[in-house]
Amino acid sequence: MTEPTLLDHDLLHAQGEAQAALHEQAADAMRTRFGRRVFVRGVVEISNYCRENCAYCGMRRSNRGLARFRAKHDQIAELLIHHRPQSLTDVNIQAGEDPVAVREVALPLIRTLRRETPLGISVCLGSLSPALYGELREAGATFCIVKFEMANPVRYEQLEAPGTLAGRLETIRRLANTGWHVSSGFIAGLPGQSDEDLAANFAAAQSLSLDGCSVSPFIPGDETPLSGEPMADINLTLNCMALLRLMRSDWVIPAVSALNLAEPGSGYRRGLRTGANLVTMNLTPPDLRGNYLLYRRDRFIMTEERILQAIESEGLMPSSQGLSEFCRLRKVNGFPQTSSASLH
Repeated sequence: MTEPTLLDHDLLHAQGEAQAALHEQAADAMRTRFGRRVFVRGVVEISNYCRENCAYCGMRRSNRGLARFRAKHDQIAELLIHHRPQSLTDVNIQAGEDPVAVREVALPLIRTLRRETPLGISVCLGSLSPALYGELREAGATFCIVKFEMANPVRYEQLEAPGTLAGRLETIRRLANTGWHVSSGFIAGLPGQSDEDLAANFAAAQSLSLDGCSVSPFIPGDETPLSGEPMADINLTLNCMALLRLMRSDWVIPAVSALNLAEPGSGYRRGLRTGANLVTMNLTPPDLRGNYLLYRRDRFIMTEERILQAIESEGLMPSSQGLSEFCRLRKVNGFPQTSSASLH
């Protein structure tokens, strides 16, 4: 196969032998850069309050039927200090866009984890002020996830994505310029999305100083204005993941849990076959996670057992090196060119 171009519609919609060849090329690119080891991260969802009103998210501020919560610092700290899975090297602290939770839960939790554990700390907390991002870095977080969701500014506004597209992209650039390791991402299969929209997503991702990028399939949320829209085609999502890997072989690309909603039973493992090199297990306490309504209330929870089974089934292994440590060493020393030098 030749190196794909961002505007190659045939590859976006590849099926059968062409798709198998595309996915294998992406998996080869990942293995050449990273070997067979994948990063293992946990996520804790600390708040479902959100000041944004994204049409595709059940935690949108207009959802008056959602029971809102903010986790308690002590509950999450106890879990991560004394009861975290052994395979875990990193944790992502995630919430709706809720500055109150950032101050009352995230900041003290990060300080505690930095003091008591060796975990690498990521945050996914929305668009915040530069001062608040600065406090998060000072507390000990090093990796920030800010997805631009879609690169079509008209659709961005129509779907009430956070702020403006220009503002979101500027936030991502500012974070990268102030020392954060940054990951972004976009949604495949949004209602009305064209191939040109997808090409714009790739171009936007390539233009940013990122350490990683994700592709999430559109899942019509139970309590959103888009609840009646069709779900994303899993094959389109996986093809986008493969093309992303071939565009940037050095990126950290996650297999997102929504792949198992788009294709129950096999979507997640198929994601690992398209060059993904990051898996995330959900550690949110069960009494809270039912109301963390990204998509549906019947969430597919990626436990440690499911994560490790998926990794082993695909001939992969958990990395003993953390994601944050890997990105730190890469930024200082440059990216190693051998598959084994960076992961062990």
